Amino acid sequence: MTTGTIERRSKGADHNGKASVTELDRLVTESANEASQGLDTKSALEIARIINHEDAKIAAAIKKSLPEIAIVIDNVARALRDGGRLIYVGAGSSGRIAALDASEIPPTYSTSPQTVQYIMAGGPKALASSMEANEDSRELGQRDIARRRPTRKDIVIGISASGRTPYVVAAIEYARGRGSKTAAVTCNYNSELATVADVTIVGEVGPEVVLGSTRMKAGTAQKMILNMITTGAMTRLGYVYGNLMVNVHMKNSKLVERGIRILTQACGVDHDTAVRAIKASGKSVPIAMVMLKANVDKQEAVRRLHRADGNVRRAIEDTTLDL
Repeated sequence: MTTGTIERRSKGADHNGKASVTELDRLVTESANEASQGLDTKSALEIARIINHEDAKIAAAIKKSLPEIAIVIDNVARALRDGGRLIYVGAGSSGRIAALDASEIPPTYSTSPQTVQYIMAGGPKALASSMEANEDSRELGQRDIARRRPTRKDIVIGISASGRTPYVVAAIEYARGRGSKTAAVTCNYNSELATVADVTIVGEVGPEVVLGSTRMKAGTAQKMILNMITTGAMTRLGYVYGNLMVNVHMKNSKLVERGIRILTQACGVDHDTAVRAIKASGKSVPIAMVMLKANVDKQEAVRRLHRADGNVRRAIEDTTLDL
């Protein structure tokens, strides 16, 4: 484990793993926020200021977990490079944030929808409807992850603000038992989820402005952490060149223009040269970039990218170094 002191499930939990009142009292995410006392008596501007002041604490809280985030970035990159999958597991707000991150990877980096997936308590219907009761079921968590048949090639990440959601805990426990790498993203230290994950990332952002409304600071922290994980992994895989999104999938006019602009910036060519390269490459920015930077034809660019496992910089330099 890469977490600090870890505690087992509290004796106050019932047989379904549901928290007692005393357990919830111990969660930072469920405690009262002194800064927002009397919120309902404030003006709109005062409410906005209070929320903004609390939100300003989020990045500093996440900074404390950068070493763990880096470990997970490399674990995800290795899993995807070796043909595995990243599978998120969440419930409620955490599940919706996971679904958002998973759904944005294919259009951003031209990956298969199977590469980054999500499992949510209540299924896809829970994205728009309240089905939070499902998060209390360990059986459903095990069943849903079992249907994805996790293997040693995969990495499964559980997301839970409290760190004690039975659905998520059971899914991570099951995946780890099948040999998958596992990680947890929580907003409370010493959580049950930490006891079943290989690596735990904690964004302890403190009490919410509205007590227990973890779609707020906790949700923002989780979104920031997942952004770091997938962006970092895709960058390590070579789908980013410099800071340019070179694996962009050009499915509409805006993205075609973005691809052209990426080539002009990265390769130092004019607009017309970039357009010709895009056409010659079959509308592939990575192929076009290798053609221009390495001064090779399409066939050689494709060969280089294949040898480099899709890593654009390595294809340009024609190296096959490991991650």
